[in-house]
Amino acid sequence: MSTKYLLWRLVGLSFEYKTAALAMVALHVLLVGLTLSGLGLTGVAIDYIRHEVDPSSTTPRWPFSWQPPASWEPFAVVSAAAAGILLLAVAAAGLKYAAAIASAALTQRVLIRLRSGVYEKLQRLSFRFYDAGESSSIINRAAGDANAVRNFVDGVMIKLLTVILTLAVYLLYMLRVHAWLTLACLVTTPLLIVLSVWFSRKVQPAYRVASELGDDLIRVVVENSQGVHVVKGFAREPEEIDKFTSATHRMRDQKQWIFRTVSNVQPWLGAITQCNMLILIVYGGALVIRGELALGAGMFVFANLLHEFANQIGHITNVMNTIQSSLVSARRVFEVLDAKEEISNSPDAVSLEKASGEVEFQNVTFGYNPATPVLRGITLSIAPGETLGITGETGAGKSTLLSLVMRFYDVTDGALRIDGIDVRGIDLEDLRRNIGIVFQESFLFSNTVAANIAFGSPAASREMIHKAAEVASADDFIADMPAGYDTVVGEYGANLSGGQRQRLALARALLTDPAILLLDDATASVDSETEHEIQAALESAKRGRTTLIVSNRISTLRDCDRIVVLQQGRITEVGTHETLLSESDYYRHLAELQVAEMLPRSTASNEEADADRRAESCRK
Repeated sequence: MSTKYLLWRLVGLSFEYKTAALAMVALHVLLVGLTLSGLGLTGVAIDYIRHEVDPSSTTPRWPFSWQPPASWEPFAVVSAAAAGILLLAVAAAGLKYAAAIASAALTQRVLIRLRSGVYEKLQRLSFRFYDAGESSSIINRAAGDANAVRNFVDGVMIKLLTVILTLAVYLLYMLRVHAWLTLACLVTTPLLIVLSVWFSRKVQPAYRVASELGDDLIRVVVENSQGVHVVKGFAREPEEIDKFTSATHRMRDQKQWIFRTVSNVQPWLGAITQCNMLILIVYGGALVIRGELALGAGMFVFANLLHEFANQIGHITNVMNTIQSSLVSARRVFEVLDAKEEISNSPDAVSLEKASGEVEFQNVTFGYNPATPVLRGITLSIAPGETLGITGETGAGKSTLLSLVMRFYDVTDGALRIDGIDVRGIDLEDLRRNIGIVFQESFLFSNTVAANIAFGSPAASREMIHKAAEVASADDFIADMPAGYDTVVGEYGANLSGGQRQRLALARALLTDPAILLLDDATASVDSETEHEIQAALESAKRGRTTLIVSNRISTLRDCDRIVVLQQGRITEVGTHETLLSESDYYRHLAELQVAEMLPRSTASNEEADADRRAESCRK
């Protein structure tokens, strides 16, 4: 994205809040008017006091051609002027308060809208987006970068409009007082602008690096919190602390470089401003001495306006600084908002209220990188209610096959159909409502047991939740928990065993009453006793459903109606447990290895007898 394009997008974002933004600008303009009125009245008061001391000096010009009554004493006139100045100051304070409240309300609206938009888009993006990105970068974009983009509305657009209008008002006022003095005092202004633009270009790359270092910092925290067992198990706490400290120091150093650059620019701006003040003292002083300029309404007001003028130029520098920060963050935020929604409903998507469960792969090829297929030429028909086991070597594409059924990804070539309909033509919500899935590592939310089970069906009654838990063989251990179904599980279900998490995940999948059940190595990381409990739950769960089970455990595969062997992304064999034992070298070897692990160690003289026992155990 070019800088011009990003600025156009940011301006468009600001325009969506034009009513509130213009109201804030109007408040600032009124504030400028009150400030000028206060300065003008102070200048007139000074001129009045001078005239009372020296009647030969310039006669003060009261605003709106008003003249104090002749009966008033000088003290009364000065007191009236002071009262007017105080009232203007109170009114200005009220406007500042109103502007601050309006600014806070607007910035929060923009921030909430941006963060919600990013988060909403993240929910719709496909797995391919998450495969390519890091969780730390995603978190930083939704939080820190969205906040930096929000700054463009308040810190750039509103501030820039306010500065321009303020400078215009000040300039007109100064020109009305004395045009040549104004031009002389502002002769260095172009230099201030050039310096601000130079500074803006200088710091832009630094902000980009700062965002990347922010990603690194978040990554360290996320990885450490998720891998705390590994860290403590290998006693690596000191090294992890050093890693975090190092990331923090890199971030600090980068920010300090930016701050130092800003600090280096500010003195130059101040020095240039002082040059303007010197011009005012020399040239303006001469005008006052010659009686061509009033001391109060002219010299005093000019001095204050030059100071305000310099402040506004300083605001331009801050605006340039904010622009660079916003541009870097905007690029990262818009990358998310503009990311292609690879998996979405087609315009003519059909509804699928209740599937029968027929699944058909027709010459399916798929690759996360299209140039490197993971699955090649998969052709397979699965009848409604059939249980299909899928086994094969690591990296053969077993889990990928299930991901295609869920339409986490679309096939690269060929077609995948459910009930004779290409999954790309089925309403996505209907498709996934008809499919339940249990992953190898089940994710649970920091919520109650009941809420975790009902995650896919929030409106489910407690009776339905109980029934799903009973089918998944989870009801007994839930009943033993402190608050039963209202027990809050820890983050990721950390206070539950692996088997308990898997059975809750199975209950969650079953609560939606799916026609198709996908089990992705659901018993791979549990002990034998827990595996037996989950197997019993699966027997109940499979009834009346089409079930696809990915597993390399013979104890899980032997009860399947058919078993598919995947090797290097291709189906090499299909058959029943008994058929594959006799015809598939891979499957027979897999079975013998698992049986051998369960048999006691024997001497070499008994190897032939052991082989016979393994073969018999495999057949059983």
